[in-house]
Amino acid sequence: VNGANLTDGIDGMAAGVVVIMLLTFLAIAGIAWLRSGDPGARSDTLLDIATLAAALIGGTIGFLWYNAHPAEIFMGDVGSLALGAALATVAILIKQEMLLVLVGGVFVLEAASVVIQVASFKLRGKRVFKMAPLHHHFELSGWKETQVVVRFWIISMMLVLVGLSTLKIR
Repeated sequence: VNGANLTDGIDGMAAGVVVIMLLTFLAIAGIAWLRSGDPGARSDTLLDIATLAAALIGGTIGFLWYNAHPAEIFMGDVGSLALGAALATVAILIKQEMLLVLVGGVFVLEAASVVIQVASFKLRGKRVFKMAPLHHHFELSGWKETQVVVRFWIISMMLVLVGLSTLKIR
């Protein structure tokens, strides 16, 4: 959940990554619902989870319209923590917690960069990154804000594809 909060530091980054991850879990919940039984006897729970994921995607895309660079509105802690918690909840409800670690790899990298930076500075007195979280390191390395955002979206899509390739839906 905090990884989502740490990722929310550049216009459109957290929202775009969340949409990509939620699309993944929407597809998994939808397929699991279709396979849960004959029409009329399918799992209402899986359909409700898929509906929740779809609603979150719609709301986040609506937000992203105004949060794309240059942002007119900002998400802040309330939005990023809520989206991270909703994402984690959906993964738990569809029993794909381990897939969340891979699909949410951007959040994991962002959180790990902060931990590495703090630990390195406390233990060695030196920084590993120019700035943490990781997306700010790339900004200080000369990447434009929009380059960082789109490249992190691409990384998120690649992690989703890797995650889905390892998945066996029952």
